[in-house]
Amino acid sequence: MNYFFWEKHSSVSEFFLLGFSRDSKINIILFNIFPFLCLSTCRQGLIVTLIHLDSCLHTPMYFFLSVLSLLDMNYVTITAPQMLVHLVCQKKTISYIGCVMQMYIFLVLGISEGWLFSVMAYDRYVAICHPLRYKIIMSPWLCGAMVVFCGLWGVSCSLVYIVFTIRLPHCGPNEINHFFCEVPAVLKLACADTSLNDQVDCILGFILLLVPLSFIPTYYICISATILRIPFTQSQLKAFSTCTSHITVVTMFCEPAMSMYMKPGADASPERDEKLALFYNVFSAFLNPIIYSLRNKDVKRAFLKLTGWGRVSE
Repeated sequence: MNYFFWEKHSSVSEFFLLGFSRDSKINIILFNIFPFLCLSTCRQGLIVTLIHLDSCLHTPMYFFLSVLSLLDMNYVTITAPQMLVHLVCQKKTISYIGCVMQMYIFLVLGISEGWLFSVMAYDRYVAICHPLRYKIIMSPWLCGAMVVFCGLWGVSCSLVYIVFTIRLPHCGPNEINHFFCEVPAVLKLACADTSLNDQVDCILGFILLLVPLSFIPTYYICISATILRIPFTQSQLKAFSTCTSHITVVTMFCEPAMSMYMKPGADASPERDEKLALFYNVFSAFLNPIIYSLRNKDVKRAFLKLTGWGRVSE
């Protein structure tokens, strides 16, 4: 039924993704670079495995980190393989339905991750400001409920984005100046007024980005005040290190996303949007394990324990 709804409002059955460049030599160079970034996301799977297998990592902080790793893995999975194929193949098309599904899944992951960052900040706030009550407050039930809450926001709000996007007819050009189907890029091809979509994007962007992000500074102001009262310098450094990692990851993800989804379509630049999307889609997922986990002593210990190298070194 949905298929006939789309067909009725659009004469376009597929889209052509222009990608990064039409120069075959540049595409071959990019094809040789990007697999290293994509394969590096295997580290996300390693982190999830370590957290699952090592009982010492069964804490709320690492639980949320494993969820973040899963989101980042799926981020790359729905865009990078297609991007790599299109770099070397002549046919760079995606069906209308495939494009809609890609937009929807991408939005679900992005919105869920935005709210997850706020949840992770709350977890750090409770751990540092209320350490004696930490295990009571951050119970397994509450942690699970928070993750479900993030997912429900992603599923429901993404549906609103998609409904307002597919209601527009596509009757002219079908070339998307992007390496995957993203809402701002697809809206540029609509042969109708998109001002309502711009308003909806701005409102949803405020709710889904600015609202959860507004909680994070509040938590960290309280965290900073508590840390400064800690008498031991080493303890202060450890607490600040944890918070700095989180702030860095949030900044890398949210700033490009806000630039993409909270700017009117008429003011958007396809080249700029493509670079921003590449950053928060591929490079952010590549850097997150380095920033969050691979320099974490507990994760390193769990890795050495899993591989048996820890026993050898002992």
